[in-house]
Amino acid sequence: MSAPMLLTDLYQLTMLQGYWHEGLAGEAVFELFVRKLPTERNFLIAAGLEQALEYLEHLVLTDEEADYLRSTGLFDDRFVDWLREIRFEGDVDAMPEGTVFFPNEPILRVTASIHQAQLVETRLINLLQFQTMIASKAARCVLAAPGRTLVEFGLRRAHGAEAGLLAARATCAVGFTGTSNVLAGQRYGLPIFGTMAHSYVMAHDNELDAFLSFARSQPNNVVLLIDTYDTLLAVAKVIEAARILEREGIRIRAVRIDAGDLGELSKEVRRRLDAAGLESIGIFVSGDLDEWKLRSLIQQEAPIGGFGVGTRLVTSHDAPYLNCAYKLEEYAGLARRKVSPGKQTYPGRKQVFRRYDDEGKMAGDTLAVADEELPGEPLLVPVMRAGKRVGPVESLEAIRRRTREQLERLPEVYRRLEPAAQSFPLALSDRLQVLIVETDRRLGLAR
Repeated sequence: MSAPMLLTDLYQLTMLQGYWHEGLAGEAVFELFVRKLPTERNFLIAAGLEQALEYLEHLVLTDEEADYLRSTGLFDDRFVDWLREIRFEGDVDAMPEGTVFFPNEPILRVTASIHQAQLVETRLINLLQFQTMIASKAARCVLAAPGRTLVEFGLRRAHGAEAGLLAARATCAVGFTGTSNVLAGQRYGLPIFGTMAHSYVMAHDNELDAFLSFARSQPNNVVLLIDTYDTLLAVAKVIEAARILEREGIRIRAVRIDAGDLGELSKEVRRRLDAAGLESIGIFVSGDLDEWKLRSLIQQEAPIGGFGVGTRLVTSHDAPYLNCAYKLEEYAGLARRKVSPGKQTYPGRKQVFRRYDDEGKMAGDTLAVADEELPGEPLLVPVMRAGKRVGPVESLEAIRRRTREQLERLPEVYRRLEPAAQSFPLALSDRLQVLIVETDRRLGLAR
């Protein structure tokens, strides 16, 4: 298994050739962080670390990639030969997946020779920002519909196959029950869920025949889609089908509604099923759902046991990207920082310490120099040393538990869907503030 080195931006390779040409090979420290939250987010959930570590473990320039680089005419053949020998041999510290975090807090720190640390920037951002974005959206859905079955339904609308797979992983890692994505189920050990499409019903001469045929073909997983023609008329056919199937030892688990006023329809469907003595048949709904629609249906007391959430989740439609960055914070033992307007960074390798109140709720974070010892929980932990993992692959169940615990400790004002009036408190340690002044003075930026 190898991770393609050319899955990167051209300027990473042109910079590497520059470093190689001038013999620049000192130790560099880069940190990945989000500059600011999307408008309707009060927090983010770290996700994607596992795929980032896999990438670093298997990074290599293949023969075919090397031949392509030579063919471009942009690179010295000796540089390409040198690039063939590169393997990632650095250190990585990171927030474990499922950790709640906030702007300007590094979620990953890479310490390696500058050419190794620089080379991996693009793919690390690509992996971490996407899963973090999706996990954070999914966590809002979990908070909006506590205790309900939530199934990720978004593969067909995802922006590519990899996005569909990683979205399924990210959503289930933070509390979704499962996914409709079969390959994600195999690859990540996720529960898989599915019902039927309207085309199945339409391929039959009448709904009753469709319902009976479908149930007999998979008697242990009978969920019937009832909105192809008329939802309420279809309920009568579900009731008739239930009577026929009961004699064959087959039970209908649920009906699914995918269109219309889901709240009102679910209430009427429930009333009719209950009147027929079919209280055991559940109701599952789908159709352009997101955290806001989930909350609305819960507030309406709609008798819905499960939700299929797809398009608006896997595209994070209201916040389709994170304003994140991977920046050089130290080189050759000296702190570095960017001071461009609106894109300033804090210098040096850093740690985040989280404080809690007497009730165990998150009270505030402190951004500090990495070797400080301050009150609170240090959030970045060692995950890779000299290019090797320091521990086993973390299970998705462990990430789910961490996410659940983190969300429980998040103050209520930040758990809400509406933007909080004030940002989560982030303080800078005294030593970090001194380092900022010293770095600016050394760079000739002090005023």
